[in-house]
Amino acid sequence: MTKRSEFLAANKGLRVARPGFVLLVLPHGLPDTGDIRRFGITVTKKIGNAVVRNRMKRRFRALARELLPEHGLANHDHVLIGREGGVERDFALLRKELLIALDRARSGKGDAPRGAKGGRGGGKPHHGRGKGPRPAPQAPQT
Repeated sequence: MTKRSEFLAANKGLRVARPGFVLLVLPHGLPDTGDIRRFGITVTKKIGNAVVRNRMKRRFRALARELLPEHGLANHDHVLIGREGGVERDFALLRKELLIALDRARSGKGDAPRGAKGGRGGGKPHHGRGKGPRPAPQAPQT
């Protein structure tokens, strides 16, 4: 995958979060020319400097080349998004997590979309008090 639009489209697909990365999987809709499994990698500047980001991308490329031909979903795009703890994680642990994530994606068991659990993004903007005006206090009954 090389185009930004392909990465943005994958964001609408199935999302499986692991401690070291997030896996996005979406059917790519290319003409049916056989078993095509594409992948892309994204590591933002929040993760670290260029040396750290490139190391993480090299690790993800090695994992994708090893695991996607056998365990990836046929005719789907796979996007690995690096998370902050991913560069320090043991390579064998990352491999195991990717196998689990691909298995979850194959069975359709993705995580909730971003913002659905009350995290960042989505929902109503926060403007102070939260649930609206407070009810007037009631006088105690005697």
